[in-house]
Amino acid sequence: MEWRRGTIRTDRYWCLPTGKENAERWTPESAEAELDRLLKESVQEHLVSDVPLGVWLSGGLDSSSLVHYAAEASSSRLKTFSITFRGRSFDETRYARQVADWYGTEHTELDLNPEQDLPAAIHELAYYGDEPNADSGALPVWFLSRLTKASATVALSGEGADELFGGYLMQRASLLAHTARKFPPAALRALLGAARLWPVSNDKIGFEYKLKRFLEGCRMPAARAHAYWSGTFDDQEKHSLLQPTLPRALDSVLRELASTGDDLQSYLWFDQKYFLPDNILTKVDHTSMAHAVEVRPPFLDHRIVEFASSLPASMKIQGSQQKVILRNLMRAKRFPPILNRKKIGFDIPTHDWFRGPLRPLLEEAVAFASAEHGEFFQLPRIKAHVRAHLDRRANLGYHLWGLMMLFLWMKKWGIQTRVPAAATPRRTMERAFTATS
Repeated sequence: MEWRRGTIRTDRYWCLPTGKENAERWTPESAEAELDRLLKESVQEHLVSDVPLGVWLSGGLDSSSLVHYAAEASSSRLKTFSITFRGRSFDETRYARQVADWYGTEHTELDLNPEQDLPAAIHELAYYGDEPNADSGALPVWFLSRLTKASATVALSGEGADELFGGYLMQRASLLAHTARKFPPAALRALLGAARLWPVSNDKIGFEYKLKRFLEGCRMPAARAHAYWSGTFDDQEKHSLLQPTLPRALDSVLRELASTGDDLQSYLWFDQKYFLPDNILTKVDHTSMAHAVEVRPPFLDHRIVEFASSLPASMKIQGSQQKVILRNLMRAKRFPPILNRKKIGFDIPTHDWFRGPLRPLLEEAVAFASAEHGEFFQLPRIKAHVRAHLDRRANLGYHLWGLMMLFLWMKKWGIQTRVPAAATPRRTMERAFTATS
């Protein structure tokens, strides 16, 4: 808002670029040189601090790249922090240690396992999250923030690189689905039916889980499928969980996703506008600030965002290769040999833990919902999902995590859902969530 001589004018001071208004002719060499320059500047600026500072290091490409530039720019020994999952197939400990050793950082780790007080941390998440968040990645971020606070107050983190340069499976899936939708609908139905016969695994995100989700999304419109792959329940399932009728609030948002096929930049723009601020950054901000830790994402410097939007799709995703330009840039540097491994993601073994250490907490949350909100939720349907998961007929860990966090949040904040009998259908959803405080 600007006031000038009695006149008020409001305007947006910066707009997220779509990639269509500022496309440039980059060669691989010139693009890598520009990204190198921008990352040097951004990381150097983000290192300015009058309190102890470190870097969150997963051992993946994004955080390892930040360690590289931070180590170059820092005059003192760098602190790095990692969460490990020892004994798990998705544990990245050896990669994080490789990077820490390579750059001589002061490295600190915490192994996240059921011996930690997981239920207590999850209850804290329900409080400090302020609003329901269905991302189970909040739990390792919680423990990472607590670990960081012991010796640092500021941490650099790699958030944003996946949204800018095409690092998510859902982005690749949206491109692959453009081809898959050319198959007859009957063929897709048959493939999905066969995939549902695949044995359920305890892997964090196993092949059978990804295959089923991909084929289910291929039967949806492109925009709807892209949102589905970053979430859990589809529209029909969501409606089946509630007694009142849900408003179709997502429809207006999805209309902004103009892509109907293989237009990668449209998907990236959508992820940058919604998935990044409404999920990833909100999750990190709430969990880190609960421990008084400030997290800074150098990849989200506005100059890097604008640069990324000007790149052609081929510099982001090529076949099975993702974040191509960042990968090639770091390959040209004196860098640990971690570049060719697949993305793992910062998450917990949700499917497995709900059949084990988190089962009592899940059952307690569902029991609370049954007792206090039976008029609002379709509890038989929710209990059927729980039973299917526990009986290993389906992997619904991520679905159940969202429901559990919703129920725990409602309990923590005294949310009331009882609707007066005289309420009209139009007013039902407006009165459904009212805080008692």
